[in-house]
Amino acid sequence: MSKRVWLLLTFAAASTAAAQQQSATTFHQLGHAILRELIEVNTTASIGNTTIIAEQLATRFKDAGFAGTDVEVIGPSVKNRNLVVRYRGTGAHKPVLLLAHLDVVEAKPTDWTYDPFVLTERDGYFYGRGTQDQKGGAAILVTTLLRLKAENVLPDRDLILALTAGEEGGPYNGVDWLIKNKRSSIDAEYVINLDAGGGEIDKGKHTLFDVQAAEKVFHSVTLTVTNPGGHSSLPRKDNAIYTLAAALDRLSKFDFPAKPNDVVKAYFSKAAAAARPDVAADMRKVGAGVADAAAIARLSKTPLYNSMMRTTCVATMLEGGHAQNALPQTAKATVNCRMLPGEDPATVEKTLIRVIGDTAVHLASSDTPIQSPASPLRADLFSTIDAAVKSIWGPLPVVPYMETGATDGLYLRNAGVPVYGFTGLFIAIDDIRAHGKDERILITAFDQGLDFTYDLLKRLK
Repeated sequence: MSKRVWLLLTFAAASTAAAQQQSATTFHQLGHAILRELIEVNTTASIGNTTIIAEQLATRFKDAGFAGTDVEVIGPSVKNRNLVVRYRGTGAHKPVLLLAHLDVVEAKPTDWTYDPFVLTERDGYFYGRGTQDQKGGAAILVTTLLRLKAENVLPDRDLILALTAGEEGGPYNGVDWLIKNKRSSIDAEYVINLDAGGGEIDKGKHTLFDVQAAEKVFHSVTLTVTNPGGHSSLPRKDNAIYTLAAALDRLSKFDFPAKPNDVVKAYFSKAAAAARPDVAADMRKVGAGVADAAAIARLSKTPLYNSMMRTTCVATMLEGGHAQNALPQTAKATVNCRMLPGEDPATVEKTLIRVIGDTAVHLASSDTPIQSPASPLRADLFSTIDAAVKSIWGPLPVVPYMETGATDGLYLRNAGVPVYGFTGLFIAIDDIRAHGKDERILITAFDQGLDFTYDLLKRLK
C-alpha cells in the first residue's frame, strides 16, 4: 500500500469516527430534550394527562417523516390516550413491539428536594418523577427511532412503539385496551418491555444485565376481625385489634416453600459469575436444581433472592377502631401476595388460613389474580442482547430474570405474545427510587442507554 493511499484511508476512518461521535452527541442532546418534555408533562392518574405528551411526541414523529397513518394517538377517553408508532422495515420478519408507559405514580412536591415535574440536573443525575419508572425508557425508545429514521436505517421487520397509559393505575390499562381493540396495531412476534430488567450497578461497578422473562402474580387478600366492641374503660380479651395483630404476627414468621422455576435457576447460574465466592456457591447449587436447604436459607436472607424463589405474602395496610375511647368493633388488614407463576390462588389462601389458625379472622380475596406465564428463553434474542451489551459495557453476564413485582406485559403474555423486559439504564442496586422521593438516574447511564438501544435495534434479526 502506498503512503498516499494509507493516509487517505486513515483520514477517511478518522472522518467516519468523528461523524459517528457527532451523531451520538446530537443523539444524546435530543434524548435529553425528549426526557425533559416527558418529565414536565404531569401524567399522574389524579390530575395528569397522557394524551398531552402522546400528541407532542406524535408531532415529533410526523415532523421526522413518519406517515400520519403510522402514528396513532388512541384510547377510550380523551384524557389518557396511548401513542402507537410503526417504523416500517422490509417485512422479512414479524414485527417487534417496543413497550413503555407514559403514566407515573403520584409525587408530592413538598416531599421532594426538587420539583418532581421539572427535569433537574444535579451532580451528574437527572431528577424527576418517571426518570426511572418509566419515562427514562420511553425517552430512549422515542429518541432511538428518530435517530434510525434520520439515518435511513431499514430493519428487516417493522418496529412498533407503544407508549401506554394506565400501568400505574387509572380508569383503564392501555396495553389491555390495545390488545382488545387495536390488536393489529401492536401484533408482534415478541415484546421488548422497558419496564423491567436492565443493568445493575454494585458499589460503582457494572455487574449484571437482567432480562425479565417471567413475573410474579399480584394478589391481595383482606383479613377482618369483628366483635361487639364496648367502652374502652372495660377492656375484654377478644379485642379485635389484638386478635388481628396475633394473626399478622403468625403470618410474619411463615415462609412459603422455595420453588425456584427455570428462569430463576438460570438467573442464579449466570449471576454467580458476579457474586462473592460464598454467595456464588449457593447460587450455583440452586441454579443446578440441588435441594440444599442450607443454601436456600442463606440466599433467602437477601430480600430479592428470597422473593425470587418463593411466593410471598406481606401485610401492607391496617385499619381498626372507630373512636379513641371505644373498643374496636372492626380491625382489618390488607395482605399483598406476589405469587410464583402458575401458583394456585386458592391454595395460597388456604395456606394463609392454616397459618393464621384462628376462625375469628375472616379472609376474603380482594381481586381476581391474572396469571402471567413465563416467556421462552430465546437464544437468538439473548445472543443479540449479549452482543449489544458488550459493545457498550464490555463482557457482562446477561441473565434471565423473574420480576418480583408485576408489569402490564402480563396482558401480552396472556395473549400469547412472549415478553422480555430490559432497559439499557444501569441503576445502582442501593439507589432504586422508582415510586419514591427524589427519583433519579445517572446522566451517563441515560446516554449509554441511548447508545445501547440504538445498537440493539440495528442488530435485531
